[in-house]
Amino acid sequence: MTNKTRRFGIIGFPLSHSFSPGYFAAKFEREESPTAATTPTPYLPLDLLPNLLEAHPGLEGLNVTIPYKSQVIPYLHDCSEEAAAIGAVNVIKIKDGHLTGYNSDVYGFEKSLLNFLPNPLPPGLKAQVLGTGGAAKAVQFVLRKIGIPYLMVSRSPIDGGIVYEEITAEVFQSHHLVINTTPHGMAPNLNTCPPIPYELATPAHYFYDLVYNPEKTRFLALAEAAGCPIQNGLSMLYLQAERTWEIWNRETGY
Repeated sequence: MTNKTRRFGIIGFPLSHSFSPGYFAAKFEREESPTAATTPTPYLPLDLLPNLLEAHPGLEGLNVTIPYKSQVIPYLHDCSEEAAAIGAVNVIKIKDGHLTGYNSDVYGFEKSLLNFLPNPLPPGLKAQVLGTGGAAKAVQFVLRKIGIPYLMVSRSPIDGGIVYEEITAEVFQSHHLVINTTPHGMAPNLNTCPPIPYELATPAHYFYDLVYNPEKTRFLALAEAAGCPIQNGLSMLYLQAERTWEIWNRETGY
């Protein structure tokens, strides 16, 4: 145990929905740690990141949330192999002024997904990944790792993917794992959902939503009504948060 007050923060916008500050504050209290989670600013133009670090010289780490997971990389000194391969960072470790980026979403999503899906995986399982942001990049990385082919679906045309309007019955029935990586349905926008043909969903489809607030988005509610197994992002969140804590404490002696 140390008497030093350790400081951590979070950057992103909006932060009203963010799980991290409350989660880590509770963790510090449970472990009788003197550490205090901090939120230095709810919105930070990334070119002002050095100013933030100068104003808070004791910061040991930052959580990174939307929209900065990819944008923050040029401001770092180094990235882990996974974060570099994905092109997205959600954890920054700060040591002696050196900023290293990591991606704990990979660990959280992989463990959570494998806990959700049947073991062994259904033969020929393929995924449709909704969205192309930083979270989608972590999802793609994990799907490649565990051997699930996937199709990217986006609002705008992308190489190797399709737009929502191109989801045909054939596409839907051949891609039984449906993963939402977009903020559709996130509080307070509870009535929104990705524009996919939910009427084609069957009990053979698995719906996974990275959104965790609310616990059951419209995306998941529509899938559940069709008899589909559903999973929200809460388990992924807890898993990635624990991995974040491990990253921050690696080689620190805590």
